[in-house]
Amino acid sequence: MAKLKHMFKKTAVLFRDREDRNQEKKEPSAPEGLWLKCPKCGEVVYRDDVKAHGYVCPKCEGYFRIGTRTRIRMVADTGTFQEWFTDLETENPLEYPGYEEKIANLHEKTKLHEAVTVGKCMVNGLETVLGVCDARFLMGSMGYVVGEKITRAFERATEEKLPVVLFTSSGGARMQEGIVSLMQMAKTSAAIRKHSEAGLFYLPVLTDPTTGGVTASFAMLGDVILAEPGALIGFAGPRVIAQTIGQKLPEGFQRAEFLVEKGIIDGVVERQELKETVWKLLKIHQDSMQYIHYGKTQNVENFPEIRSSRGKAGTDGKSELTAWERVEISRSKERPTTLSYVQQIFDEFLELHGDRAFRDDGAVIGGIAMFSGQPVTVIGQQKGKNVKENIYRNFGMASPEGYRKALRLMKQAEKFGRPVVTFVDTPGAACGIEAEERGQGEAIARNLLEMSGIRTPMVSILIGEGGSGGALGLAVTDEVWMMENATYSILSPEGFASILWKDGKRAKEASEVMKITAKDLKNLRIIERVIREPEPANEENLPEIAEEIREDLDGFLRKSSQKTREEIVEERYERFRRM
Repeated sequence: MAKLKHMFKKTAVLFRDREDRNQEKKEPSAPEGLWLKCPKCGEVVYRDDVKAHGYVCPKCEGYFRIGTRTRIRMVADTGTFQEWFTDLETENPLEYPGYEEKIANLHEKTKLHEAVTVGKCMVNGLETVLGVCDARFLMGSMGYVVGEKITRAFERATEEKLPVVLFTSSGGARMQEGIVSLMQMAKTSAAIRKHSEAGLFYLPVLTDPTTGGVTASFAMLGDVILAEPGALIGFAGPRVIAQTIGQKLPEGFQRAEFLVEKGIIDGVVERQELKETVWKLLKIHQDSMQYIHYGKTQNVENFPEIRSSRGKAGTDGKSELTAWERVEISRSKERPTTLSYVQQIFDEFLELHGDRAFRDDGAVIGGIAMFSGQPVTVIGQQKGKNVKENIYRNFGMASPEGYRKALRLMKQAEKFGRPVVTFVDTPGAACGIEAEERGQGEAIARNLLEMSGIRTPMVSILIGEGGSGGALGLAVTDEVWMMENATYSILSPEGFASILWKDGKRAKEASEVMKITAKDLKNLRIIERVIREPEPANEENLPEIAEEIREDLDGFLRKSSQKTREEIVEERYERFRRM
């Protein structure tokens, strides 16, 4: 799967194709010959090199703006695009002087019907509705015709049960149409809601620039939101913001990479990988009820709760480990992390980012993976392997935005019928002033509430530490499995001893009292399955352990495929009701 390039790669983006280049006065013009001048670095570059490089400068990686026809050629299969709704006429509701003449001139100059072109096409053989906004036409501003085209495109996509891919590029609402333009924001959003309620996929790809009323409506309502590198994205423009607040804006402010960091969009995709990424996402979402048809039903009634090939817990010719020894093993920096398990268990993984509100929390990773040809949503707490990474990951301790990102991805999985697999490995939820200010308790509580009713199969795997509510916030699932040397507890043994015995040094003693090992919790019916570790899990024996987990997941999904959504939710409720 093409990987989303969400790293903080500092690239500016101003791109233009050959037939469009001289139409925008504000952009540097280029000679109609073999050479072009890069709008970022100012270097003269060979035109064919730019074209072969996806209209990206081969010297500085700066993006040229490209027009509608070029964009369609880059995404749609050759000859498959069928344009829709070209009969709509732009009106002048404010009777703004010269508006009709300006529209007529733009028709002539750009050869475009309006600032957006919509229609149907194939992307590597998959049918989709495609829309492309074009900044050459009144800066891609949204008037009545733009809003109507987009609304009709979503309505027709809903009728034909098709996904929508929409490339945005706009300065926002169209001033010449006043309040009529403003209403297009609400109209397009309502059409997207109906499309979403039908279980259909919407992918907006934000290009430079995407601002104003377009950002505050259809650009930000996708199931997955991608952007091109360096694209300017925001509600108010940076110049307006700087003048209003009287402050210098930080470097990279409102650029695509900034929005990934702040949790607003899922990722940045480079143009050379764009079609492949779009196709992969369309392919993943082409069947919104895949889990119901998972595999062929086999002997699920006899599917073992504990793998018999590994003997009894804690034996394997060795003496039984104490609870404290397992606590120490669960905290070991040698234990594989969530990403280690994801890479071993699943065939592909496309990471998605952010809570759509504040930040992308590095302590929680999530995205879409493939398992035996079936898409699943994978979410997990992620620790680091060194000091620098642990600081970024906050030692696997999720902030409110981490739990909200997880819930966003779970709700997305529910919409498309994808099973959810969560990996739990945390000493507890993030603790601090910022976490409390942003509602840590509410975020965890919301996850417990919503996860209890998510209508798709869910399973949690505790791979290391399972600390308190920070762990439970990802573990309200149909089944909970534990690695043999993982722990799951109300809080750390040190905290338990400090609260009850006023002596944190008695942590070793407390670990025995608390019943926090996999064997203890299986006996208490808190968990369903113990995943054996012939020796403590590490990167060397991970492939063997991962293969066992794959078999367990295969059985879980086959068993779940025989249940209705309502049965899944009711059984999850009864699971916790018994506790």
